[in-house]
Amino acid sequence: MTALDLTDDWPVPHVSAAVLRGGEVVASIGDGDRVQRLASISKPMAAWAALIAVEEGIVELDLAVGQPGCTLRHLLAHAGGYGFDGGEAIARPEVTRMYSNTGFSLAAQAVEDAAGIAFADYLHEAVFTPLGMTSSVLRGSAAHGVRSNLVDTCRFVSEVMRPTLIHESTAADAERVHYPTLAGIVPGVGRYEQCPWGLGFEVRGTKEPHWTGTTNSPRTFGHFGGSGTMFWIDPDRDLALVALADLDFDRWAGAALEAWPALSDAVISEYTPGASL
Repeated sequence: MTALDLTDDWPVPHVSAAVLRGGEVVASIGDGDRVQRLASISKPMAAWAALIAVEEGIVELDLAVGQPGCTLRHLLAHAGGYGFDGGEAIARPEVTRMYSNTGFSLAAQAVEDAAGIAFADYLHEAVFTPLGMTSSVLRGSAAHGVRSNLVDTCRFVSEVMRPTLIHESTAADAERVHYPTLAGIVPGVGRYEQCPWGLGFEVRGTKEPHWTGTTNSPRTFGHFGGSGTMFWIDPDRDLALVALADLDFDRWAGAALEAWPALSDAVISEYTPGASL
């Protein structure tokens, strides 16, 4: 039995999953071509496109977007003062970590306005096409509207592990913690006095409990989505896990918050020499 076989017991209609090491897929399970809604895994993809726009000189991370004092950097790090949904800010920037679909919509709109093309088209041209993500498309909000499959999602995760579309220093900036003192909530998981995020990626840090494994390093970063999707990258192990399910997180949250860490720990144990649970 392999670590990925643990997904056989998940209470979901369909599941596909893969392990990447060194940016290459080393194991997979399930139908890798089945297209589904990624939900909030869309956010890291949108952030990657925004960072490409930064490198192209279309926008700057310190570009003013939204309420006074708010920048593109704030929005990508969920520090812009906007709530989960709704157009109005509910706090000043850089005061608390509020996970925000609105923030990502504002960020995408800023890129769209500066580039002069729809953000969905920019994402397609800047990220999906060069990575060969032929089954991926953004329909609707940049915060949660990407439809894709396991094969394409792994292509994106491989890009994050071994960047080709942006400079390594820009990728490192996306993975590091921005505004490290902020407290906040990871929706569906918990509230943390230190709630670290990068630019589009949640950073594990010292969060307990968490949806990644108990043996994931604090530098682990990634995202999960409300459609039952998740991925993480552990840079200390050069290891990544992608798991796509098609049952809304709210309908199996308790089970997911047991299944995802168990799978994560099993993957680390199987693919990291000397790892212990």
